[in-house]
Amino acid sequence: MSPQRYIAHFDLDSFFVSVEMLHDPSLRGKAVIVGGSRERGVVTTCSYEARKFGVRSAMPMKTAMRLCPHAILVRGTRGEYSRYSRWVTEIIAAKAPLFEKASIDEFFIDLTGMDKFFDPYQWTIDLRNEIIEKTQLPISFGLATNKMVAKIATDEAKPNGYLFVQPGMEKEFLAPLPVNKFSGVGEQSHKVLLAMGIKTIRDLSETPVALLEEKLGKWGADLWHKSQGIHHGEVHAYHEAKSISSENTFEENSSDTDFLLSELVRLTEKIAFELRQDEKLAGCLAVKIRYPDFETTSRQTSIDYTMRDDELIPIAIDLFHKLYRKGQPVRLLGVRLSELTNHAVQGSLFDDAERKNNLYKAIDDVKNKFGRGSLQKARTVKKE
Repeated sequence: MSPQRYIAHFDLDSFFVSVEMLHDPSLRGKAVIVGGSRERGVVTTCSYEARKFGVRSAMPMKTAMRLCPHAILVRGTRGEYSRYSRWVTEIIAAKAPLFEKASIDEFFIDLTGMDKFFDPYQWTIDLRNEIIEKTQLPISFGLATNKMVAKIATDEAKPNGYLFVQPGMEKEFLAPLPVNKFSGVGEQSHKVLLAMGIKTIRDLSETPVALLEEKLGKWGADLWHKSQGIHHGEVHAYHEAKSISSENTFEENSSDTDFLLSELVRLTEKIAFELRQDEKLAGCLAVKIRYPDFETTSRQTSIDYTMRDDELIPIAIDLFHKLYRKGQPVRLLGVRLSELTNHAVQGSLFDDAERKNNLYKAIDDVKNKFGRGSLQKARTVKKE
C-alpha cells in the first residue's frame, strides 16, 4: 500500500512589497505598488491595500495609478529580493526532506511517508514560524495530498495564514471555489465555461466529461479530473548548483582590452540566450580569466534574478575590470550563470518590462530560425 501523500506549498506573501516594507516600515498598511515608471512601467506586485482597488501584477502602471491614484510607487531594491529568497531557501533546505523551488517566492515540500515520524501539519507550521521569526517576512502555506490542491489552499489562506486540506476532502474543499481558480483557465476558456453555466468547481465536477471535451477538447477532460481533486504532479528536487557557462581559449594570448571586452559581451550574450531557451533566470554571475602561465582567477556576484542580456552584460564587464590585471595577456575568458530558477519568477524591475520581454522573444525567434549568429551586439562584430 502506497504511503499517504503530503505536499506543502509555501508562498511569501506579496514578496517584493514585504521586502520593501522591511526597509521602510512607514509603508505598512498603505497601498503600495512595486514596479517601473508611471508612464511606461508595469506592476511587479502590490500590497493587499492596492489590490482592493483592482491593481494586479503585470498591469500597466498607468492603469494601476488610475485605479489607485493615492498608491505609493516603489521602484524596487535591486538585489534584496534575491538575498531574501536565498535566505528562505536555505532555511527550507536545512529542514525539508525534498523540496522544489518553483519561483523566487514559492516552494513545494514533499512530506510523503514522514507521518510515521511526526505530524506533517505541525511540522509545516513550525517551519513557517521559523521562516517568519528569522526573516520577518509574512508567509502562507497550504498542505494537501497533491501540489494543485496545496497551491489553491495557500491562495485561500492568504494573507499570512495556513490551511490543511485533510486527505479525502480535496473535492469538497474545491467545490465552492470559482472555476477560474484552476491554473490555465484564462479569459477565453472562462467565458466558454460560464456560457455553459459552469461557475464553480462543483458545477465543473458535475458536468459530463464528454460535454467538456466537446467544448474544450482534451483540456476539458483535464479540468474535470482537477475538479475531482485529482493531480499527479511530482515535487522536483531543487539543485542550487546547476549553472550555464561558456568560455573561449584564444589561439593567441591577448591583452587588447577592447577585444577582451568584446569577447566577454559575446559569451554573456550566448549564455543568456541559452538561459532563456531553458526558461530559467539566473541569480549569480561569474567571470573567469586564465593567464598564459595557466594561473586562473575568477570572481562572482549575486544578482537580481534575470535572463536579459542588457542586465547581465554590465555586471560581467564590472567583474572583468575588478578581476583583470591591466596589460597582462589573457589565454582564456569565461562567463558562468548559476543559482538558476524557473522562468516563472519576476525578473529585474525596470521600465518597459513587457516590451523588453517581447523584444527578447523576437530576437530569440530570429536566432532559432536563422542561427545564433544571425543577430549579435555591435560590439561583438569583428572588424575587417
